[in-house]
Amino acid sequence: MSLIEINKRYSELAKSDCCLSCGGAINYSEVKAGEVCVDLGSGRGTDVIRLAESVGENGFVYGIDISDGMIEKAIDTAKRLNVTNVKFVRSELEKIALDDAVADLVISNCTINHASDKQMVWNEIYRILKKGGRFVVSDIYSTSPVPDEYRNDPVAVSECWAGSVTRDEYLSQLENAGFSSVNIIEESAPYDKGKIKVVSWTIAAQKPAKCGCKK
Repeated sequence: MSLIEINKRYSELAKSDCCLSCGGAINYSEVKAGEVCVDLGSGRGTDVIRLAESVGENGFVYGIDISDGMIEKAIDTAKRLNVTNVKFVRSELEKIALDDAVADLVISNCTINHASDKQMVWNEIYRILKKGGRFVVSDIYSTSPVPDEYRNDPVAVSECWAGSVTRDEYLSQLENAGFSSVNIIEESAPYDKGKIKVVSWTIAAQKPAKCGCKK
């Protein structure tokens, strides 16, 4: 799906009662007062607002989403609830519109698998994290390569597995970005999707406190 198609689809879903999230990365985030957090694929802003309550007035939370409709819905909700320590930013995940080393924590729920260049997304997560910062991500991987017939299939896309990569490729991307010692918090048994099997998992890792050549 093109960015225009994704924007249109999720802008329409922003007006519905459809549940768009899978996984519960926020439940394992162990967020602390005063931290700066980023939610990639923030949707209607539910997790952003939860994080904002946890970090308190001395903390801040950014919601990143590609959909105009989702951004508008999230902004309206934050205003209605008088949540002021948040900012919703329309941005591609492959080029996140935030400064280097801005975040203590990055979370995401079933969003990275939609990205066309997942390695670039992980590079960007590494870039925006402070030294010693961490991510907690819920996502899906496939046990074998996803057949081309599903890549743009609306059902497969909506179920968050059309763009999934294998476990080995996923872990390789993390290592290439600069993350090591990945903690697998939870991992489901493989389950059928189309002609393949996929696995849901929640993973976490920390940006080294002493980095080498990368920021």
